Amino acid sequence: MSITRIPTRYLIVILTFFCTCVCYIERVGFSIAYTVAADASGVSQSSKGTILSTFYYGYALSQVPGGWAAQKIGGRRVLLLSFILWSLTSALVPLDPNRVITLVIARLLVGIAQGFIFPSIHTVLAQWVPPHERSRSVSLTTSGMYLGAAMGMLLLPTLVKFKGPQSVFLAEAFLGGLWSILWFKFASDPPRSNHPKAAASGFGEVLLPVKDGQRTKNEKVSQIPWRKIFFSLPVWAIVVNNFTFHYALYVLMNWLPTYFELGLKSSLQEMGSSKMMPYLNMFLFSNIGGVIADHVITKKIMSVTKARKLLNSVGFVVASVALIGIPYFRTVNGVVVCSSLALGFLALGRAGFAVNHMDIAPRYAGIVMGVSNTAGTLAGIIGVGLTGQLLESAKIMDSELSSPESWRAVFFIPGLLCVLSSVVFLLFSTGERIFD
Repeated sequence: MSITRIPTRYLIVILTFFCTCVCYIERVGFSIAYTVAADASGVSQSSKGTILSTFYYGYALSQVPGGWAAQKIGGRRVLLLSFILWSLTSALVPLDPNRVITLVIARLLVGIAQGFIFPSIHTVLAQWVPPHERSRSVSLTTSGMYLGAAMGMLLLPTLVKFKGPQSVFLAEAFLGGLWSILWFKFASDPPRSNHPKAAASGFGEVLLPVKDGQRTKNEKVSQIPWRKIFFSLPVWAIVVNNFTFHYALYVLMNWLPTYFELGLKSSLQEMGSSKMMPYLNMFLFSNIGGVIADHVITKKIMSVTKARKLLNSVGFVVASVALIGIPYFRTVNGVVVCSSLALGFLALGRAGFAVNHMDIAPRYAGIVMGVSNTAGTLAGIIGVGLTGQLLESAKIMDSELSSPESWRAVFFIPGLLCVLSSVVFLLFSTGERIFD
């Protein structure tokens, strides 16, 4: 079947899926390539934490501007420009741990560029995807993150081994450029004249940016309700859970390779396909959560509010137990199982909080996503940097960081946050639309 015969909204979802996949190949790839180069140069754990967390400073700065830009000029255009910027940066920057300023600037630029991506995606999906398809559409799109991370963990260590760390940057830039071409060719905005029911359904033409010349005399300029957004308890429920999700994800993404190398004395190159299992599990559970949520909502087994709260609570509580259990397992297989459970059920929980933007604010989904993802990015800054400091302190008692005690605080903190966040979501979230 010709790609042009696929319904456009499905094509948009497929392209955004590959978008998140490529983005997370880049993030995992930098962690792997930089860790190898930094260890070869004798860089300290705290210095590694600083460089690894630099990306998130740029990422945090551009989340809310990304939502605003997507709202004003269109998520499709912003998404393309963001991809081109980070791809060019990856292609042109040398990976040299001793050129700290160059790396810091490069990671800031990549972070700023990628910070526009997820608010833009949510804006595009809110325009194209009807309410009864949102859970599985968002789950499929975000599951690309986990498949990308899994592919990165599986393939990139081998690429580093045979071609060196710099080859990872070039491979990532190639993938970014390829996706940009596909998005430019096949993505589009919903035609305004083809969506007469958009206003009632909460998607489509009413969510598109409107140029001054296209407004009618009676049409009011849409004002973003910033005050209402920042003082909304349901928004803060999303924000808190986004923070916790990304704290756990970024700590595992950036430090799990170090835990395997130092804590378990196991080389990533020798682990085979097992090192991709945590992220593959996220890919599977994310889509399972989306299908379950849409099923129970469409069949009216549960209200939107109850479905979101149930999936969020189950995901975060099980993830909490698995995270706290990681340092108690002293084998590679045990840690792979625990981290797979933790990340898998966190991904299941995304069918709760991560789709909730579109439930409560379909018109401003990109804005609310930008606000909540800023919190998620701050979690990366805090979590990745704090973990480096915790491990540096643990080296006083255990210079090789091989004992379980050196790592317990690293995994206990996100485990505790998961429990607290699930309580906040139970108390304050809603599945009802609260922003007109």
